[in-house]
Amino acid sequence: MFLSPWGEDVRRTGEGAFGADRYYRLLNKQRAKRSWALIDMIHLDTISKQNGHQMLFIEASASLHKGEKVGLVGPNGAGKTTLFRMIMGQEQPDEGQVSVDRGLTVGYFSQDVGEMAGRSAASEVMDGAGPVSSIATELKSLEAAMADPERAAEMEDFVARYGEVQARFEELDGYALEGRAREVLSGLGFSQEMMDGDVGALSGGWKMRVALARILLMRPDAMLLDEPSNHLDLESLIWLESYLEGYEGALFMTSHDREFMNRIVSKIVEIDAGGLTTYGGDYEFYEQQRQLNEKQQLAQFERQQAMLAKEIKFIERFKARASHAAQVQSRVKKLDKIDRVEPPRRRQTVLFKFPPAPRSGEDVVSLKSVHKAYGNRRIYQSLDFAIRRRERWCIMGVNGAGKSTLLKLVTGFAKPDDGTVAVGGSVKLGYFAQHAMDLLEADRTVFQSLEDQFPQAGQGSLRSLAGCFGFSGDDVEKKCRVLSGGEKARLVMAKMLYDPPNFLVLDEPTNHLDMATKEMLITALEQYEGTMLFVSHDRHFLAALSNRVLELTPDGIHQYGGGYTEYVARTGQEAPGLRG
Repeated sequence: MFLSPWGEDVRRTGEGAFGADRYYRLLNKQRAKRSWALIDMIHLDTISKQNGHQMLFIEASASLHKGEKVGLVGPNGAGKTTLFRMIMGQEQPDEGQVSVDRGLTVGYFSQDVGEMAGRSAASEVMDGAGPVSSIATELKSLEAAMADPERAAEMEDFVARYGEVQARFEELDGYALEGRAREVLSGLGFSQEMMDGDVGALSGGWKMRVALARILLMRPDAMLLDEPSNHLDLESLIWLESYLEGYEGALFMTSHDREFMNRIVSKIVEIDAGGLTTYGGDYEFYEQQRQLNEKQQLAQFERQQAMLAKEIKFIERFKARASHAAQVQSRVKKLDKIDRVEPPRRRQTVLFKFPPAPRSGEDVVSLKSVHKAYGNRRIYQSLDFAIRRRERWCIMGVNGAGKSTLLKLVTGFAKPDDGTVAVGGSVKLGYFAQHAMDLLEADRTVFQSLEDQFPQAGQGSLRSLAGCFGFSGDDVEKKCRVLSGGEKARLVMAKMLYDPPNFLVLDEPTNHLDMATKEMLITALEQYEGTMLFVSHDRHFLAALSNRVLELTPDGIHQYGGGYTEYVARTGQEAPGLRG
């Protein structure tokens, strides 16, 4: 009898965390032996890179060292993904050199996950595990060959080869591979049914999680993660934080989630005006240091400008006098030799202020004895919930708890099976849902889309609105079909907020938004005087805007006075079922 790599040994050794922990300890010990002598695992040496008419990098340099966790930041289009692609060898710099240490294993997670279909999610993840995966494939092939009566003459060779391959598979702890793959997928929010189902049936967001799980299971020497926090709910995000904190390799990542970045990285590399600037510390420290640097640079620039003005005034005053010719020439030469201080670059900031919204009644929404189910799956039974004017409720709950369903019930996009949902008097509703981005007319431009929504508004007013949401210059002429996910989200928000509702219902409003746009939205909503009901996985957004928490759990529905920060302090957890 021949043991299958997916048979009894998986259940014996791969089921718990012990097998995975032992595997990682052994693997990291082996890597440490060959890595201690490294200084720069990845080094970018005076690289220059042009993309069309845009210079992305001009003689830029940076390094990634063993064990470092580094955040890569910069505005959209600055070249973050291009930098990752150059490290992976998928693109080459026009000048300079990208050096990756020989023998270094690098895992790269990008937003372009490619086609996935025909295999289970678990199999897709295991396929990315490196050598152990190819060995498992060979074992399966040998098992099939040995079971084939027509190949009986080759049995002796098959058995000999099987012994060699199986020994190598055991050496790499391959029998725990499936258990480790399922552990990672579970952490990223997959049910057992989803793990075993065809990955081709999953949505784009879940396929992204599969692609991320492949890299995490691989445990390479270095990981390049391009927006790994996209498409994750709060529970999966917190699990990923814990996983990356325990990862002993080098990490280079981008993220639009400032809390996630703060907890993971200890160094920031900023792309700015073609250069790479390194800051020690987390994202919050980087922001403070950058602001301080800009103030210092502005002060130096202003001092130098004052000195130059003084010198030029002297030269202009005395250049025609022979008695001052030597002094004038001396000062002209002095000015020619001065290294000019550049003023700090003006960073584009987007600001949006809500026009006053009409006042609603005190009772905004009331749900009484609401029942809701999808087939045999019960979502709500006898739900009673009321929202009053100026309350800001955030909804917490694991996948499938009914967060989006509650928003749909409140907005009328879903009907209760029993019970009542009543919207109060003078309530003007604004609903941001993920599907709203799919309803944008593909052949209309950004500006035309705004005109269609607000035909009575003037062009200047609409262009100002577009600018507030990051569409400046020729961007307003982009057709909706070519907009990125973040651009579509910004356009939908612009259409929703221009004529302000007094009750905002938001389903993951920060998905796809960069940090600057998130900050703009938070700043605007902090000044908003209406009522809010929202779901978000962004802890900065939750803490800044909520003053009530509705928690959906298998044990029942719990309501908390105070916002998300108070919820965490009272429950000791950042999300239902996860200890803080």
